Amino acid sequence: MAGTPPQEHLFNPTTENDPLAGLGSKLAALPGPARQWLEARRAGVRPWGAFLDQRRFGTPRSFGELCQRLARNGERFQSNYLCVFLGLILYCLITSPLLLVALGVFFGACYVVRLRAQQAPLVLFGRELTTAHQYGLAGGVSLPVFWLAGAGAAVFWVLGATLVVIGSHAAFRQLDPPEAPELQMEPV
Repeated sequence: MAGTPPQEHLFNPTTENDPLAGLGSKLAALPGPARQWLEARRAGVRPWGAFLDQRRFGTPRSFGELCQRLARNGERFQSNYLCVFLGLILYCLITSPLLLVALGVFFGACYVVRLRAQQAPLVLFGRELTTAHQYGLAGGVSLPVFWLAGAGAAVFWVLGATLVVIGSHAAFRQLDPPEAPELQMEPV
């Protein structure tokens, strides 16, 4: 159609190195600090080729080098690590259909609360429930479903897998050489 802006597409070559590229139009709806944080994460994503370059991996020679690698790689690849974390969450959700059902029940209950709050206040046992109380009730009703779906195990699996994957990458990826020669001060 004439006059419509081009759609951002998953397989668009201009967004190949930026997995968060599809968020461009959706960021405007977020509040200021959240939008700024997401834009900073999006701008900080390093190229995936450099992130996964196998020639740059090796074992650290000492405990000090290990700590230095963890700190510097953690800072340098922070946005990439966030994408890995989100990917592991997505993998956990896709491979657990019951967890998807539990999330559907929870978000469905929240949607009903939102629609109900726009119409008239909810009165239960002669007392009017605020919208916050209604959301709390929706969460309370969803808790048994989350428990049956194994949400606790999924959370700990995602945390453990994230620590192993990201910790291994940060520990074994060699540091990039400094871009400019650093001056070393000698003690007098």
